[in-house]
Formats: sequence, C-alpha cells, structure tokens
Amino acid sequence: MSQVYEQSDLDLFRDNVRRYVETEVVPKYEQWDKDAIIPREVWNQLGDQGFLCVDIPEEYGGCGVPFRFSMIVAEEFARANCMGLGGGMAVHSDIVAHYILHAGTEEQKHHYLPKMVSGVQVGAIAMTEPGTGSDLQGVRTHAKLDGDEYVINGSKTFISNGQHCDLVVVVARTDPDAPGSRGISLFIVDCDLPGFERGRNLEKIGCHAADTSEMFFQDVRVPTSALLGPLNGGFGVLMNELRRERLSLAVCGVAAAEGAIAMTVDYVKERRAFGKAIADFQNTRFKLAEMQTDLRINKAFVNECVNRFETDELDVASVSMAKLASTEMQGRVVDGCLQLFGGYGYMVEYPIARAFVDARVQRIYGGTSEIMKELISRDILKS
Repeated sequence: MSQVYEQSDLDLFRDNVRRYVETEVVPKYEQWDKDAIIPREVWNQLGDQGFLCVDIPEEYGGCGVPFRFSMIVAEEFARANCMGLGGGMAVHSDIVAHYILHAGTEEQKHHYLPKMVSGVQVGAIAMTEPGTGSDLQGVRTHAKLDGDEYVINGSKTFISNGQHCDLVVVVARTDPDAPGSRGISLFIVDCDLPGFERGRNLEKIGCHAADTSEMFFQDVRVPTSALLGPLNGGFGVLMNELRRERLSLAVCGVAAAEGAIAMTVDYVKERRAFGKAIADFQNTRFKLAEMQTDLRINKAFVNECVNRFETDELDVASVSMAKLASTEMQGRVVDGCLQLFGGYGYMVEYPIARAFVDARVQRIYGGTSEIMKELISRDILKS
C-alpha cells in the first residue's frame, strides 16, 4: 500500500487487530502473566497475521504502510490490557527493525528484516548496563577490532525480549579514548554466537508476561559487517530513533488509559453499594469526568504528534512532552480507576490490578519523566 490511504483502510486494519487480540490473546493472557513469559510461537502467529513491522517497506518483507498502521497495533494491545506483549512487539517492530532499516546496509536489511516481519526472528536492543541507567555515555561494554572481526565483552540488563530474541542490537564502546558518547557503536549480534549468554528472566512488579533479561558477552566475535551504522557514530543513530520510540510510548499510554476507563465504566454500572449502582454516586461520576477529560486532552496532543511525525515535523521537545504527559496521565487514570473498584481493585484476578502495575514502567523506560523534563527545559531555555 502506498503512503496514501483512506480512513476505511485504517478502520479495517484496526478491526482485524482488535479481533485477533480479543480472540487469541486476551483469553490466554492471564496464564501468560502467571507464567511470566509469552510462548515463543506467539511471535510466529503475530507474523502470520501481518502484525509485526507493518511499516517496513515491501522490498524487505513488510507491508509498506504508513507509521499510523503500526501505532494501531500498539494501541489495540495496550487498550486490551496486554502491555507485556505489546511492549515487546514495539521493541521488535518500532525500534529494532527501524534501527536496521535506517542505519543498516542493504545486506543487513535483506537478511534480518524479512525474518523479523514473519516472526521467525525476534529482535531486542541492549543499551542499559548495571550502574548506567539512562546514562548511555557511561557504557562499559566494549568491542575491539581483531583482524576482520570485533570482539565484544560486557554485560547488559533490563533487556526486553531478552529470553526470546534471536538478534540483539548491542551498544558498545569502540573508542575508549573518545569523550562521552563519541566512541560508541552499534552491532547486530546473532544470539547463537559463542560467548553470548542470556541471564535469568528478571522478576518485575508489572508486565509479568514480558521476558526481560540480563545479557552477557564474553569474547563474542562478530564480523565487521555486523557494525550497524557508522563506526563511533552509534549515539547519533540512537538519538535519531528516539522520537519514534517515545511517540510509541505516548500512544500506548493513551490507549491503555482508554482501556482502563472502559473496564471501570462497565464495573461501576454493575456493582452496587448502599442500594444503588456505584455509577449513581456523584463522586464516581465526577472522577470519571475528570479522568476522561485528562485522557482526551492528552489524546489530542498525541494525535497531533503522530501527524507531525508522519510529515517529519515532530521535534524532540514536543515528543518529549507527549511521552511525559501521556504516561503521567496513564498513571493518574489507572490509579483513579482502581480506586473505584474498591477492594476488588487490589485483587490480582481483576484486570484493573494488572493495568495499575503495568502502567508504572511507562514513566521509566524510553527515558524517564525526569529526562523528558530536562529535554523540554533545554528547548525552552536554548535562546
């Protein structure tokens, strides 16, 4: 499909995604959450359905549709309270695949992208290290040139898709003498290489179904052709892709809040207290009014950012505002919704409890709320 599309195309695609989520994901998701992992074959099923890497060009196996279609996938998984799977899909489709698309060689693109589109290979990105957090300039994992190979040593943590991934984009220092971020490069590492080791599946307070892991690299040898983007230019590649990543998180924040409000509306209409439905109490109506207003304001701004991203007009400050505002709003809304469930909201068997704990990480990954404020303030004060 070309970049010109009709609303009916979007609606049809959304219906297909929503139907799949409702019939094939939601009924099984509670068990996946208990198991603390998504079955690997689900990735192949998602590929068969055409829900992975949808806006990758057709020449590399994708559908070639606009960015907005990829956001429909993210929205529907978030709205259905399946953030653990939806988050992993976003890393795979909206981050790793686009690093390869925009920074990779033709050989890399033709080799990896079709397999990612089909779900045959799952992608991950290894940035964070123990002790560095958001400070990518403090990366200690290093890659040294040895003949026609690079030898990678180091460790990473908090890696989404860490248990299932078949390839991982590794952030490593290639020039130890370069200051700050100038000596950082990216490498595509196949996970079956000698010296690569997955750590344990980390236990989290939320998004339990998502596999999040440590990774260790001990003398992992990759060919020079595994370099992704320019040598010592990895930081620039990372910065170029952050707009898309943070916008995706903002979109998910809005959709997840919509889903939380929808399930709360259903609950307060049915649940009775003191002889009448909870929905009949003024406090309930006013809280819902406040949350819906909060949601609609953020949704309008995020939609504006999506439009601007599609025309390449979205600036760093605006997307930082969208990520900050929408994820903070998501936290407020799910907290308010849980309160209306009363004691039942604190019970794991009620989906609002999962929405509550899953929302917390939204203000952390992709850049914390504090990092977003720093970026916004720099733009305000740059003159």
